[in-house]
Amino acid sequence: MELKDLLKEMDYELLSGDTNQDVSQIDYDSRQVQQGSLFVCIPGAQVDGHSFINQVIEKGARVIVVEHAVSYQPGVTYILVKNARIALALLSSAFFHHPSRQMVVIGITGTKGKTTTSYMVASILEKAHKKVGIIGTIGSMVNGQYHKTKNTTPESFELQKLMHEMVEAGCEYCVMEVSSQGLMLNRVAGIDFDIGVFTNLSPDHIGENEHHSFEHYMACKKMLFQMCQIGLFNQDDEHYLDMIDQAKCEIKTYSIQSESDLQAQNIALYQQDHQLGVTFDTKGVINASFQTNIPGKFSVYNSLVAIMICYLLHIETPYIQEALKQVSVKGRVEMVPVPRPYTVLIDYAHNALSFDSILSTMSEYHP
Repeated sequence: MELKDLLKEMDYELLSGDTNQDVSQIDYDSRQVQQGSLFVCIPGAQVDGHSFINQVIEKGARVIVVEHAVSYQPGVTYILVKNARIALALLSSAFFHHPSRQMVVIGITGTKGKTTTSYMVASILEKAHKKVGIIGTIGSMVNGQYHKTKNTTPESFELQKLMHEMVEAGCEYCVMEVSSQGLMLNRVAGIDFDIGVFTNLSPDHIGENEHHSFEHYMACKKMLFQMCQIGLFNQDDEHYLDMIDQAKCEIKTYSIQSESDLQAQNIALYQQDHQLGVTFDTKGVINASFQTNIPGKFSVYNSLVAIMICYLLHIETPYIQEALKQVSVKGRVEMVPVPRPYTVLIDYAHNALSFDSILSTMSEYHP
């Protein structure tokens, strides 16, 4: 693409050079640079991309995006931006022809439940004969084709590339987990989110290399609701009011404990042929009965999100009911069929909060 087209929706200052030139690819890793590359200098905690400018020019980079003035070389274009990470995200979106504008994009954030919820939503959409892409913790899926990813929310260039592949594959929907790191590091800048979801919030990812405080962690999560059209919030979470504060989207709610746009009631755990699950009724925008074979009360919360999203997307209720009965998520209270009189589950629980959740859930079934 021409550089001037990549820069159309950005705030920048042309320090030196010409914007009437072709860009062959966008790079932020100096090792990937080729002839005709645009290189974005990302200041990192350990390595600053500005220190590689001479090296990438030798490899063929002809456009350099910087956060501060540097010494110029002839024949090279230098672009000044306030935030290189935001610039990388916006440039990447333009480079791949703004894929998020060509699909319905659903972003799910929260401490727990992101993966399960995203697979529930995708399962329902697929049951309704829709083409869906998923991006999250256990990788990405484009029309059933699995791709491994390094992060829950990949770096912005990889993220836009994945979404472009989804568009090329005919996907109508993209369901993605949006991590606090992805928000903090502006990986999702430039994405048009149709629906944003808040599942729950508890202390996690607090530390020297992630978030310096719980307040910072929460502030990063809240960013999603300044980027989406409709926000769907767990009204039962103790941080609900904090999460809707500063939201710029239309607010919808779900709950087990109180009246909301979609409320679950008559919740019952069931055991059948060594299978565990939960049934419940809903009232509000949908009045119906549902069953899921993912055990535990938290599965009701995840199901409510999936039901509400698919209601907003005008998916008929029978598709939702059928898909929730059959959904299974790898490593998330995953039921393993065995020809013996006991139940086997695989779960990704990897910290105190997760262990407490899974053991509390299992104890409710009196194993």
